[in-house]
Amino acid sequence: MCSGNFWAGLGLTFIIAGIAYFVARVPYLEIVGQLVIAIILGLVWNGTIGVKQPFRSGIEYASSRLLRVGIVLLGLRLNLMDIYHAGLPVFFYAFVLLVTTIAIVYGLCRAFRVNQTVSLLTACGTAICGAAAILAIAPIVKAKEQSIGVAVAVIALLGTSFTIVYTVLYTWLPLSDYQFGVFAGGTLHEVAHVVAASSVGGEQAENMGIVVKLTRVALLVPVAFSVMVWLDKGNKQARVNKAPPIPWFLFGFVAMSVLNTIGIIPQMIIDGCIVISYLLLAMAMAGLGLKMDVGILRKQGGIVLLAALIGSVILVLVGYLFLNWLPI
Repeated sequence: MCSGNFWAGLGLTFIIAGIAYFVARVPYLEIVGQLVIAIILGLVWNGTIGVKQPFRSGIEYASSRLLRVGIVLLGLRLNLMDIYHAGLPVFFYAFVLLVTTIAIVYGLCRAFRVNQTVSLLTACGTAICGAAAILAIAPIVKAKEQSIGVAVAVIALLGTSFTIVYTVLYTWLPLSDYQFGVFAGGTLHEVAHVVAASSVGGEQAENMGIVVKLTRVALLVPVAFSVMVWLDKGNKQARVNKAPPIPWFLFGFVAMSVLNTIGIIPQMIIDGCIVISYLLLAMAMAGLGLKMDVGILRKQGGIVLLAALIGSVILVLVGYLFLNWLPI
């Protein structure tokens, strides 16, 4: 039976996640997103008020168990038919950019002597879907909260900055609204970033941005399994078991995507589950913030930010040039 301290710790993450939900709806803060705001609030709480040791069991539960449930429910956001109707060129565009980004950002991080775990988290966060991807990959590489926090902070800063740049450059880029949506969806970090940037191009741009972004989200599962197998076979120093740990929650993610695609779940229930998904993920992020050492973030963040910045700029350039080559 769980103690009162457990529920107090869990309740603290819930309160922070709830505050983050409403803060993320303030104008100009929506591009930051609920998840990033939650970890920031957790960090602030930890650095000012602090966390009592007995509360940490509830906080740990939020940042581990609830994280996996949130990832599973997030699958309901993905309709596989949207990806199918977008066509092979759009899928190919998203796939090439994803693979290119992971290779470049991971390579740059390692070249700058960033540890392997942070390098992988940052690369996957940049290439797939920001904080949600980092949270999904973290259990597979057995990442500590400090590593997750560094990667999330870097992706949040870059993604928000690039979103602002995109909205300014929209009128200057020789792209149709359709192409601009594909470009934003293929190169920006978070779903919130894509929605905010592509919306300046109108409904068509926003719709295509979301479809391309969700195509990258769909690739989270094969990327996660590829990382698991690669770490197990290619790097004997990686923190993995002799038998690769099976990330069962990713099967749940796929199952929810299939259920949404079949259309047997009412849209109202899906919308509610997605809200719950982000609430659980925000509780996990709050838990991470409550456990993080700010000093480590200061020490490691700068070099990771530089590597991810260079990688993100290359991603944007490749995405723009590639877009003009494909029949989109």
